[in-house]
Amino acid sequence: MTDNSTIAAVATGAVQAGIGIIRVSGPDAIEVCNKIFKNRKGERKLPCYASNTINFGYICEPDDKPDAEGGAGEIIDEVLVSVFRAPHSYTAEDTVEINTHGGIFIEKRILELVLEAGARLAEPGEFTKRAFLNGRIDLTRAEAVMDLISSSNEFARKSAMEQLGGALSSKIRSLREQILHETARIEAALDDPEHYDLTGYDREISAMISGWAGEINELLQGEKQGRIHKEGIRTAIIGRPNAGKSSILNFLTDSGRAIVTDIPGTTRDTLEESVRFGDTQLLLIDTAGIRDSDDPIEKIGISRSKDAVAGADLIFCVIDGAEPLSAEDGELARDIADILSSNAGWIVPGEAGRASSGGSGRALSGTEDIPAVILLVNKSDREQKVSEEEVLAVYREAFSGFRKPFLNAVICSAVTGEGIGRIKEIVRELFGSGKLGAGQVWVTNSRHISLLNDTLRSLQDAKDAAENMVSEDLYVIDLMNAYISLGSIIGEAIEDDLADEIFSSFCMGK
Repeated sequence: MTDNSTIAAVATGAVQAGIGIIRVSGPDAIEVCNKIFKNRKGERKLPCYASNTINFGYICEPDDKPDAEGGAGEIIDEVLVSVFRAPHSYTAEDTVEINTHGGIFIEKRILELVLEAGARLAEPGEFTKRAFLNGRIDLTRAEAVMDLISSSNEFARKSAMEQLGGALSSKIRSLREQILHETARIEAALDDPEHYDLTGYDREISAMISGWAGEINELLQGEKQGRIHKEGIRTAIIGRPNAGKSSILNFLTDSGRAIVTDIPGTTRDTLEESVRFGDTQLLLIDTAGIRDSDDPIEKIGISRSKDAVAGADLIFCVIDGAEPLSAEDGELARDIADILSSNAGWIVPGEAGRASSGGSGRALSGTEDIPAVILLVNKSDREQKVSEEEVLAVYREAFSGFRKPFLNAVICSAVTGEGIGRIKEIVRELFGSGKLGAGQVWVTNSRHISLLNDTLRSLQDAKDAAENMVSEDLYVIDLMNAYISLGSIIGEAIEDDLADEIFSSFCMGK
């Protein structure tokens, strides 16, 4: 995986801006840039400059490339050039960053000169990949760089910074050290039984494994909640045609994105918009009304509506409060319950929250774990013909097969905004503030989650073997498998193709 070439790329976005940066890294980075850089005196002395310095000068054509008038070294732009010498750079290699005026043409022109001077174009994520391969950062911290770049809220930013600072890798390294210590102890006893006694060790190692598994479960416990606060709460807006689903979406997002008419079945497809309630972000999905239809296009929209329900973390069920409840309302409630009955692993309120209107969110297991459902009794600006209790009674009956489902009803209006404040309050109570404490880690990376689960399985196999008095030389294999799985998280053992896949998702120049 070693590559001694010198790479270069534009490290800033391809937009017109005040400043653009061309990053060059590798053993010849300084010499390459020296061919196209002159200081204010017209000298090419970049190799003479100290590390960690910023130097004013000009990007020029090479001296052996005459301009149209026969002169040498035509000036392309006025720049600031930063010099970083190995190992004190982002990649742990010699690195030069050219700060130029941020025009797309200028950046491209300077990059062409750098490539002509001997560098090659960097692949996506190659700078961070080199930082990992050169040992400056481990794999979890490398992945945190991309998480930080793509963060869309304060939780995602802080979570990425905690991981970039080594909060996850330090926990993983600690666990690996403990497992390795016990593995070495077992191996030593097997090789030299006269000096190392393992009497009673089965109970001792079983207790240790339980402790390690507890630490891993703590990392995994916040998986779903962390994903929600990082990416947003997937919120399906469901209801009968003309209940006001699109009007609710438009009001919450303060937009006119959804078409609103008095004609049933106007919405034929799902429509997604994002809205923030304080620290909480909702990914609202406006859906087609769920009903029987012979229209082939509307049928597709209804099918997608059901998919939105199945994949939701939260459901806003909109009821037309200006019309009496009908048999169709009961059918809709049962349809939603049927869709959810085959899904598991949802975020639901805590036990205290079930008794009232909220509580801190937590993940449970089993088919009874369903998204919270908030019943929005819409059109309170007109004469109300439906009460909160009537609607709740219909849904409690439809959801009677679930263990304490979270149901709440709010009288509201997409015209006047009545009840919107109460909706926001319930959402905040359900899903919490999304704030991280110092050093707290919520694992949201699917690769990390898979490897942590592999580790748990290996530890459970070792624990079962120890408790069944199986020979130590057999369950030490399970301990080593757990050690290897943890090592894969931080990149201690990683195949070339996996590294390529991980870093290929990075943006160019990072």
